[in-house]
Amino acid sequence: MAKIIDNLNGRRSILLSTDDIIDIVREYQAASKECVNYDEIRKKIDNRYFYLPEDII
Repeated sequence: MAKIIDNLNGRRSILLSTDDIIDIVREYQAASKECVNYDEIRKKIDNRYFYLPEDII
């Protein structure tokens, strides 16, 4: 699960696990299959949301 890390500057970072990255890549590949160029991919995923579960510690 993704872990949100706060820092002193007020900007947060998100730490991703290997499984998080693989899930994102799988969603991207599923959304962009059959596209032949960057513009087509962009149009397909532009209005799509990708979510990561947050690990609350």
